[in-house]
Amino acid sequence: VKFEAGNTVMIKGGNNMGRVGVIMHRERHPGSFEIVHIKDAVGHTFSTRLTNVFVVGKGTKPWISLPKGNGIKLSIVEDRNAKMSK
Repeated sequence: VKFEAGNTVMIKGGNNMGRVGVIMHRERHPGSFEIVHIKDAVGHTFSTRLTNVFVVGKGTKPWISLPKGNGIKLSIVEDRNAKMSK
């Protein structure tokens, strides 16, 4: 699977580790870190370094089974409410 815009990726490092989304675009910075902008299933956009990104599927369909929650990061309030309801 090629590393190109529109493919599904999983973040393997940094503050966004474990999140899953679709590549929007890639910023090239010669002599520095390349930045990738990603949009998750909920519609939140975030960016990370290229070295933290791992392609897991073509288009919006992943070729692997995703972890619980499908790699969507909950807000602090949503996470607390989910834990309290258990």
